[in-house]
Amino acid sequence: MFSLNVLRRLRPWVSPNTLRSFHATAGRHGAPCTVFSLAILGHKPVHAFSACSMLSINSKLQSQQPSIRLLCTRTTDSEDGSLIYKGSLGTAVRGVKMFCYTTTGATLTLMPFVIQETGLGMGFKSLAAQVIFCGVVVFFTFLNPVILHFITKGYVSRLYHNRDKDTYTAITYSIFLTEKRNMFHQRDVKVPSVHKMFTTFYAGTMGLLINPDNFIIPEDYNHLMGYDKPFTFDPEDMDMPKTS
Repeated sequence: MFSLNVLRRLRPWVSPNTLRSFHATAGRHGAPCTVFSLAILGHKPVHAFSACSMLSINSKLQSQQPSIRLLCTRTTDSEDGSLIYKGSLGTAVRGVKMFCYTTTGATLTLMPFVIQETGLGMGFKSLAAQVIFCGVVVFFTFLNPVILHFITKGYVSRLYHNRDKDTYTAITYSIFLTEKRNMFHQRDVKVPSVHKMFTTFYAGTMGLLINPDNFIIPEDYNHLMGYDKPFTFDPEDMDMPKTS
């Protein structure tokens, strides 16, 4: 239809003797097609329309579509499975904990010299009072890193999924700033009925914190939380209202 419309529009400028058609075969596909050749005002033949070229363009587009689709859904594979999640605050959490540990170590190192030079705590006459005073100072010095680790110990920096076994490996930071691997199965995941500030779900007895927006594929979050499971409704599980 497209070739006929083109020929109709070019009819006033095309001589009947100049319109020729011949059959050609697509080299790679082996499909026959018709190529129209025409000459305008005594010029050399010009291809007005080629079905072979349209087949070639269409085949190229179809061959490129799978590669583009694979590029969008491709994830990094490792021995723990496919990377499905990467926390955006992993570097920040590690940096804050390192800074807190550094200041704590500096405080413990300089504290004896400060006490010796200023005589702080030496006003207590008994040795027991001096020991208690130093113990309180040390306690509050270690209090900040302990609280910080308690808050951030469940933050997941990376999450891997083994689709064959349906197991997950959550990468968190230990108290010594080393990566800690926590492996669990999807059936071990429990979503708390009440939303908690530093816990998104429980993997057994371990609370983990994630951000749903950082998942590479949203369906992986739904599978992790069990939202893709079929919903069952049993009226007997509901408490019937009391009738007066």
